[in-house]
Amino acid sequence: MVRLEEHKHSTENKPIEALLLPKRVYLPMLQHLGKACQPEVKVGESVLAGQRIAAATAHVWAPIHSSISGKVVAIQEWPHPVLGRCQSVVIDSDGRDARADFKPRKEEEVARLSADEIRKIVLDAGIVGMGGASFPSHIKLNPPHPVDSLIINAAECEPYLTGDYRLMLEKAKEIFLGIKVIARCLGVKKIFIGVEDNKPEAIIKFQELAAQDGEATSVKVLKSAYPQGGEKQLIKNILRKEVPSGKLPFDIGVVVHNVATVFAIYEAVYLGKPLYERVVTVTGSCLENPRNLLVRLGTPIGELIDFCGPLGDGYSRIIIGGPMMGITQYTQDVPVIKSTTGVILLTEKGAGEREEEFCIRCGACVRACPVGLMPCLINLASEKELWKEAKSYQALDCMECGLCNYVCPANRKLTQSIKRAKLEVVK
Repeated sequence: MVRLEEHKHSTENKPIEALLLPKRVYLPMLQHLGKACQPEVKVGESVLAGQRIAAATAHVWAPIHSSISGKVVAIQEWPHPVLGRCQSVVIDSDGRDARADFKPRKEEEVARLSADEIRKIVLDAGIVGMGGASFPSHIKLNPPHPVDSLIINAAECEPYLTGDYRLMLEKAKEIFLGIKVIARCLGVKKIFIGVEDNKPEAIIKFQELAAQDGEATSVKVLKSAYPQGGEKQLIKNILRKEVPSGKLPFDIGVVVHNVATVFAIYEAVYLGKPLYERVVTVTGSCLENPRNLLVRLGTPIGELIDFCGPLGDGYSRIIIGGPMMGITQYTQDVPVIKSTTGVILLTEKGAGEREEEFCIRCGACVRACPVGLMPCLINLASEKELWKEAKSYQALDCMECGLCNYVCPANRKLTQSIKRAKLEVVK
């Protein structure tokens, strides 16, 4: 792992603010890993905020809900922050923000819910991994093997991002209630909350809550390093266990959930609220007023940038997500989706764009790789389209953290070539 410049100072002390209600939202039919949803609404139909508007028939999927009240004006292809373009439902706001009928539950009602009922609530709410992975959460709550440990990922190791940190400070009790719901659903007794040491206020809050919970929950203070927030890194650093190549955390009895996901599960179980808004960090040296914003899904990122502006001269790149694992965008029309953690605007200098040179066989990428791969060899196999060799070098184990790019003195585009190899290997 590597210590990076954090660049969190611009937003870490700024409370979460609600962005103004958008006049129009663009809701992609794929905001999760798995099968794309199909619209359940038609053009001209009126919808409510929180109303389900799309679903799929598949094992791996999550429904889509309207984030505003208004009228469906189109179902069309639209820019997507990950896929490039995707079929989307376009809704014009009526300005009323009328909500669907949410059904809150009291604590005693929640206590009576069975594990299957909790999973059904999480599925119906459309909750996915909100740290960026977007894997449907109801599936994680139903592992194929028994698990004995739950790890809450509160590391937020990517530079610039502070949305999870603000959630931990402002919604600690609610997050803790969500943790207990997840633990009961999984039937686990051991709960670990992994927090980096650069978040002292959050550490104190969760230590106080854990103390009230007895020995079941413990807060693990981790070194501030990248990629500390990776599932395999958290498991290794907290439990001293390693996830074998080709396996998943549940294979060694562990489930990991991000704090934003836990908060969404709390809202679904206790408030009856589906996932139609999330916290997004909007930051960068080009912005006059960086902020942490509570944003309705489907809002074009241009509206977030305008709200945090004015935008200064010299920006050359817009990234959705963190600067290490995020994706550069070609337009401000792309909407916020369930996995959008941040919108970062960088200058040419801040983006660190440099000319790619020949590999000098220094081994820096091998030493830096958090999962013990040889990125230089996978890169070589990828360039020559030797996909069997790329697979033999365990390309599929790559977590795409970007560290190999970061440390490479020759500026090789290692992560990009490994991504291509992974796509080819699984064909």
